[in-house]
Amino acid sequence: MTVGFLHTASLHVATFDRLLDEMGGDAARVHVVDEALLERCRVEPTHAVRPAVQRRVQELVAQGVDVVCCTCSTIGGLAEAVRSPVPVIRVDRPMMRRAVELGGRIVVLAAAESTLVPTHFLLQEEANRIGVPLTAEMVTVAGAWDAFLRGDRESYLSEVAAAARHAARRADVLVLAQASMADALATIGNVGVAVLSSPRLAVEWLSATRRSSEETAPPLP
Repeated sequence: MTVGFLHTASLHVATFDRLLDEMGGDAARVHVVDEALLERCRVEPTHAVRPAVQRRVQELVAQGVDVVCCTCSTIGGLAEAVRSPVPVIRVDRPMMRRAVELGGRIVVLAAAESTLVPTHFLLQEEANRIGVPLTAEMVTVAGAWDAFLRGDRESYLSEVAAAARHAARRADVLVLAQASMADALATIGNVGVAVLSSPRLAVEWLSATRRSSEETAPPLP
């Protein structure tokens, strides 16, 4: 199987290669990085990048991938909406599905404000899918995205971890909305509630796709 990744940050290339290797690294992978997509979403409505997202997904399909994973939570919904001959999944869908299955009070932490609305829509969609009420609080981690943009990864992860420890007091499930937040798990520690991040859960889904005897993705969206 060949997995195609659409990224809006180059750091995700190494992250997803490492996770695929850990889970049985025989899957080939193709990475497309377009940082301008997320940069545009900071100053334009998200739907304005729809044609560009479609072109990037089609670019991956043209390279012969069997499944596409968009690792950006801001544009993930646009990627899933592209008509494609292969499955397209947004990186945070398996995580949000897990969150609503765990239930209770869900607190979502996001570094970039552009992530909040599409993430809430996705959570509501997954709650509706299994017929449960959604109790969710959406939180922007102050200062985190500025640290990310200036390349201060240590400060970025520190801000995320501090916000997670604080939010855990009022949550049953903590969700780290963006894939870039996953490395904060190491410093968040045991906060007494489930803390979910998207990269590993998405790669678990991709690995299940690879193992499928019919070579089709387990139904996610």
